[in-house]
Amino acid sequence: MSKPFIDVAVGIVLRDDGRVLLGQRPAGKPWPEWWELPGGKIEPGETVREALVRELKEELDIDVTAATPWVTYVHEYPKTIVRLAFWKVTAWNGEARGMEDQALAWVNPHGPLEVGPVLPATEPPLRWLTLPERYLISHIGSEQNLNAWLERLDAALADGVRLVQFREPEWERQARNDQTERAALERAFQAVLSRCRGTGALCLVNGVHQEAWWSQADGVHLRAADVQVRRAVPRKPAWVAASVHNEEELQAARAMQVDFMVIGHVLDTPSHPDVPGMGWQRFAQLAGGAGRPVFALG
Repeated sequence: MSKPFIDVAVGIVLRDDGRVLLGQRPAGKPWPEWWELPGGKIEPGETVREALVRELKEELDIDVTAATPWVTYVHEYPKTIVRLAFWKVTAWNGEARGMEDQALAWVNPHGPLEVGPVLPATEPPLRWLTLPERYLISHIGSEQNLNAWLERLDAALADGVRLVQFREPEWERQARNDQTERAALERAFQAVLSRCRGTGALCLVNGVHQEAWWSQADGVHLRAADVQVRRAVPRKPAWVAASVHNEEELQAARAMQVDFMVIGHVLDTPSHPDVPGMGWQRFAQLAGGAGRPVFALG
């Protein structure tokens, strides 16, 4: 017997301090006393935004004035399948209050939650909220360039960058048969990792580099070719990301349940002079089917 499929609009109601609003499901409903993000079923004829505005008014007595689509995510419960359209709500009129006598809590997604348990479909977006909005990718090339690049990294970290990928494919190829280059490449990795640790930034390692580095860093960023040949990541690190360029690669990354994707390149770029960018319209199409946060490349 097939499960009912339900489309739901969900609000990521965010305060300026980064805290997000959760509500506790009242007694008499499925999953009573569990905590969730506010929202509800999209009625026939409603847009996602219309449903979101209506639900937040009914649940919280707030009037949404600024909301943007974020991630559309499908979750299968024991009795239903829900497609959750998560929208970030950053401005509203009124003060949130539980119109169904439900308890409310403003929680910090970056720390241990002050309430719980949370619904299974609420866990992924709370984790995604800890991702920074910018993603810096290394381009060092050789030991001679290291000090100058580290200075640029220091400046970027001082400017608020909190997500860095160590990606040196050309240097990696040189190091495979040259122990001196191998040692220099590892020193570069450790230097980047140390600076990230010192500022609280996440550091991911590109899949071109040895697996032993993945656990030293905060995770791995898989190339599109890696995703095509892998079914899973052994000893899954804290974060797993993937690069995708088309629908086939996107579906493979989804099947691996990566945490986020980088889609591109969007615009023409000097690093791929013979390959035109996909453009923002194609990027939006792919991003809409990712089912997790995405970054635009190029």
